[in-house]
Amino acid sequence: MIRKSSLLRIALSFTVAIALVAYLWSVSTTPVEKNLVPSISKSADKPVPDFSQYTQTKKKKTAFFDYLKPEIQQQNDHILGIRHQLLLMKRKADNGEVLAFRESEKLNWLAKEYRVESDEIAIGGKGEDSQSSLINALLVRVDIIPLDLVLVQAANESAWGTSRFAREGYNFFGLWCFTEGCGFVPNSRNAGAIHEVEKFDNLTDAVYTYLRNLNRHDAYQELRKVRAQLRANQQPISGNALAEGLVNYSERGHEYVEEIQAMIRINKKYF
Repeated sequence: MIRKSSLLRIALSFTVAIALVAYLWSVSTTPVEKNLVPSISKSADKPVPDFSQYTQTKKKKTAFFDYLKPEIQQQNDHILGIRHQLLLMKRKADNGEVLAFRESEKLNWLAKEYRVESDEIAIGGKGEDSQSSLINALLVRVDIIPLDLVLVQAANESAWGTSRFAREGYNFFGLWCFTEGCGFVPNSRNAGAIHEVEKFDNLTDAVYTYLRNLNRHDAYQELRKVRAQLRANQQPISGNALAEGLVNYSERGHEYVEEIQAMIRINKKYF
């Protein structure tokens, strides 16, 4: 006769097994991007503060930077988390280990999200396979944008948060979109132009799109090159240095870069 205690142990083991299978199934069916795209922060969809109410410049700047800082820092931390995963995968790939299926899924998703072209992942030199090459290409793109640079660009592009694009669509960065109805039609748009100033549902999406834009668009290859060189030399990644790669962000070119660098110097005490 089977003892009661034995039956309890069998029942417990069965329950644990069911729970484990359910967990593994949920992990395997969770979209890979869920952990690669930042979650919307608690206050991200709250109305943008009315920065025009401030009559004192110092208070206005403090309020503006304090509003944006947490989101920027959170997303840079998120990027560093993904970068850490890439470095772990790189170690495995360089040692000739086979990456897990989920790791390969992440690589493929990141390659699409960051627009890594096939010529960037051609098999490289000594012992470098396509996975190692892909990881190296991603490490150039998946990296932080310094807080000071993000803050002053936001201030510059949104007139310190007072533009209608910032107030009504969380667009602090002058980001464009090209699908009819995707945003605001700028008053100064040339005849025949189709671009709109993108409208976002929340601050998280806006900051994510801005960071991704700098990290993947061909126009900012120089910015990524400067950052990668700083990484290689184990030097701090500074906003002043990366601003050199923003020549294509504005029609004003180098004049715009100099203005951003000046804003970083002038507003240093607020960062």
